[in-house]
Amino acid sequence: MIISKTIFITVTLVFTFCIIVFPQPVSAGLESIKREDLLNTVEILASKEFDGRLSGSEGYNNAANFSANKFAELGLKPAGEDNYFQYLNVEYNKIDTPAVVNFLSEEKHTYVIGKDFVFRGFTGSADFTLPVAFCGYGISRPDLGFDEYENINVTDKIVIVFKQNPKWKMNDENWINGSPREKSRVAFEHGAKGIFFVTVPNDNRSRVLFGSVAHGEGEQLEDFPQLHISSKAANDFIGSTGYTIEICQERIEKTQEPFSFVTLNKAEIKVNANYEKNAKTMNIIGMIEGSDPQLKHEYLIIGAHLDHVGSQAGLLFPGANDNASGSAGLLEIAEAFQLSNLKPKRSILFVLFASEEQGLFGSEHFVKNLNVKPENVTAMFNLDCVGYGDSIQIGNGKSAPELWNIVNKIDEENSGLMVSKTWSGGGADATPFHEVGIPCLYFVSKFSYDHLHQPTDTPKTLNPNLYESLVRLAFLAAREVTDGNYRRENIIN
Repeated sequence: MIISKTIFITVTLVFTFCIIVFPQPVSAGLESIKREDLLNTVEILASKEFDGRLSGSEGYNNAANFSANKFAELGLKPAGEDNYFQYLNVEYNKIDTPAVVNFLSEEKHTYVIGKDFVFRGFTGSADFTLPVAFCGYGISRPDLGFDEYENINVTDKIVIVFKQNPKWKMNDENWINGSPREKSRVAFEHGAKGIFFVTVPNDNRSRVLFGSVAHGEGEQLEDFPQLHISSKAANDFIGSTGYTIEICQERIEKTQEPFSFVTLNKAEIKVNANYEKNAKTMNIIGMIEGSDPQLKHEYLIIGAHLDHVGSQAGLLFPGANDNASGSAGLLEIAEAFQLSNLKPKRSILFVLFASEEQGLFGSEHFVKNLNVKPENVTAMFNLDCVGYGDSIQIGNGKSAPELWNIVNKIDEENSGLMVSKTWSGGGADATPFHEVGIPCLYFVSKFSYDHLHQPTDTPKTLNPNLYESLVRLAFLAAREVTDGNYRRENIIN
């Protein structure tokens, strides 16, 4: 029951000032969402105790237990197959010490992890010193007349290849999919013993080394090291030839012909990786049951991925914005509903997804195993990277325009931080829901990715005012969807 008494609350934001009138329970819920609480939860999730929250790891399990305990404290109804947990299996690769990469020529130069190189999340193990070769984009397509391994012997060598594919095509056909696993497999089949990926020089983020477990499909090469090296390191290795990666890429792009060669230098690599093909991980699911006898059988799903990319030999990727921010925001929204005694008419499922970083595996598993019909899901909200930047962006508005308009109106009456740009087709963990016809919105902060998948994605980089405003906006939108006035729309693909 909504109490008729209203109060005025003043919300001071970094860019705006406005006075908002809400019924008492809504106001209480809104005021319970505080930047201090959000940041405190982010600090915990991004701490060393949770070790970068890589799905399958002990650190992720600790984060999942922490979240499940929060659900229990808030009185959410367990909605998993085992209390709050819904299990799935994923690949897992733990990268321990040693983590050594040395450049060997006339002198020895030791590279620093996180500065000069990072391992790909599914690197294999190694302990060797071998010659280095350059093989362009790492493509072998003799059927298209383009084979960068054709006139070079890379047997027992480490190859340097561009991480991306060319932007042009041969005979209007697509290249290989270009995943690190596929390019590694191609190099392995030509006799190589390891691979260095380097970002193409004309990429705006070419100087950035990313931690990543997005590796593509296929079997694991357990004794084949796979690294992402800096442009400077790549030029160290090929410099003895008189070329640079900039010159090499320009030549390949201009001629659209392979340009591969063996350098005069060697690389020493030591890495210890422990691979599990089927590691157990989990989504965390809690529910607030709707108060209306009919509408409680309809659901709003609020989701955020709990996982990140883990750590490598002591190098921690904290994942504060990506996505401790979204996970903490989800917990605050659940608390806002519970502490305010606000009784939604529709039911709400709160889901923290596993393994988004590997390929949306947690959200795909959840959608494939829905215990309700997709048509009974009124909407899905996804919170991902919501704490860094200067404004609010609500994605998938082109596919769910009615939902988007609801949120836009709420924002206009409150913080005014929402931008008009949006997209279609879901995005990240909203994608599996969109694909089964569920209207979705993707809550994200604008300019959110300066520290993406880097050790610098720490809590101190977040924008507390923006963060609080975005989570409050998501709460108000959730209240609007669950109070019974909004009716599910047909999505636009």
